[in-house]
Amino acid sequence: MNPLILVACLLFASFGLSAQTTAWQPSSGHVQVQIWPGIIPDARPAKGPETAKTTGKDSLVAGRPWTAISNVSQPTMTVYSPKGNNTGAAVVVFPGGGYEILAMDLEGTEACDWLTSKGITCVLLKYRVPAPRSAPNWGAYPQSPIALEDAQRTLGLVRFHAAEWHIDPHKIGVLGFSAGGHLVAATSVHFNQRLYSPVDQADKVSCRPDFAVAIYPGHLAFGKDLFTLNPDIRTHITPQTPPTFLLQNEDDDVDRVEDSLSYYVGLKKTGVPVEMHLYAHGGHAFGLRRTKSPATAWPELVETWLHTIGILTP
Repeated sequence: MNPLILVACLLFASFGLSAQTTAWQPSSGHVQVQIWPGIIPDARPAKGPETAKTTGKDSLVAGRPWTAISNVSQPTMTVYSPKGNNTGAAVVVFPGGGYEILAMDLEGTEACDWLTSKGITCVLLKYRVPAPRSAPNWGAYPQSPIALEDAQRTLGLVRFHAAEWHIDPHKIGVLGFSAGGHLVAATSVHFNQRLYSPVDQADKVSCRPDFAVAIYPGHLAFGKDLFTLNPDIRTHITPQTPPTFLLQNEDDDVDRVEDSLSYYVGLKKTGVPVEMHLYAHGGHAFGLRRTKSPATAWPELVETWLHTIGILTP
C-alpha cells in the first residue's frame, strides 16, 4: 500500500486521541499567508482542526520520517526567497498526499530548499484537503474544485507580485508530486478561466504556468486499459499548455506509469514540448530524498531541462 495513503489512514484514525498535534508552521524566518482575502470559494468544513503530525517509525523515506498535514480548510502560501544569485524564475510547489493529506516536508519544504539553492523563488502552497477519501466531493478536479481554485489563485498572486518579489513574470512554473502532479496537469490546461469569481486585481492576471514538472503524478490515466488519458485533461490540452517534465517509476504501484505515459502522449499529439523519464525501479513517494534508485537523481535532470527550455540561463 502507498506509504502516504497508509499513514493518512493511521493519522485520521488517531487525531481524535492526540492532544500533541498542532497546525503546520513554516521554519523560522518564513510566514505563511492566507491566499483568499475574504470568503473562500466553495468552502467546506473540515473533519477537525488542521493537524501536522510526523510519521515516526510508521513510515520512513530514505530512513527518515516525514510530516503529514490533514484537515486543511484555510489555504496558505509561503514564499521562500532564493539563496545567492536570483535567476528570476519561480516555482509554485504542490505537495502530494492523495488529496487527503499533504506531505509538507517530503514533497514541500525539501523541494523549496533545493529550488532556492539554485536561485529560484519557491512558493509552497498549502492547498485545501479538508476531508478523507470517503467524503462527498473528495479528490481531484472536476470532482472537487477546491485544490485547483487554490492553485489558480496562487499562480495569479505570484505573477501579480512578480516585481515586488523579484520574479520574472514569464518564468513562473509549477512542481508537484503524486496528487500534486495531477494538480500540475490541471493548472497546465485550466488557465483561460478561473473556477471562481475574481476577488481582486491578482485574479485579472494570467494563472498559466510557464513550465510544469510532474513527479510520479496520479489521476491522469483513465479507463479499463489505463492508457486512456483522463478526459478532463485530454480535452483541454492545447498548444498553449506549458512545456512539461514527467518522471515516474515502472514499479510505482500507487500512481502507475500509465499516468505519465498517457499524459505524455496527449501532450505530444498536441505539439506541447514534453520530456519524460521512466525507470524500472524506485516505487512511489520518495520526494527529493536520495536512495539507491536512479530516479532520485531527478533534480539534476530538471535543472538541465530548465536550461534547455530557457528558464535558466548559463
